[in-house]
Amino acid sequence: NLAEQGAVIKTAGITGDRVFTGTAVCFNSQDEAIKGIINGKVQAGNVVVIRYEGPKGGPGMQEMLAPTSLIMGMGLGDSVALITDGRFSGATRGASIGHVSPEAAEGGMIGLLEDGDEIHIDVDEYILKVNISEEEIEKRKANFKPILKPLTSKWLKQYRSMVTNASSGAILYAE
Repeated sequence: NLAEQGAVIKTAGITGDRVFTGTAVCFNSQDEAIKGIINGKVQAGNVVVIRYEGPKGGPGMQEMLAPTSLIMGMGLGDSVALITDGRFSGATRGASIGHVSPEAAEGGMIGLLEDGDEIHIDVDEYILKVNISEEEIEKRKANFKPILKPLTSKWLKQYRSMVTNASSGAILYAE
């Protein structure tokens, strides 16, 4: 239920279990995640959630190499998973799921996650879900307002209004 339109994982990069259940630690940008990881907010058993890094939220899709490198460098690669609406480099290792669609900036489930939510990942069964009730999901949807980064560039504003999400190729679309 976290990636209704899809997500991407590099299975060759997984060194630990292919089934993982952990507690969400949510960040609203890659920079926020880097600070949180360095400051010890992420521990074994966590699922790092980095949102608002998809095509609309970024805008654009930064690669999440720094957060995954920090997780691996701290010895947490087999005990922490990472999900994002952003993307990864080819050097990414560990349970890292990207291109989550729909993205947070367009109201996707990744934007509804809260610290402490239980997230279940099963790579072989293609499962990426949060273990909360449908009633709680509907409540969060009703109260949800996406965070849109302020933009001064007219081009980036136009890009954000025209770009599709990652599952549609992150292409510019004009009606």
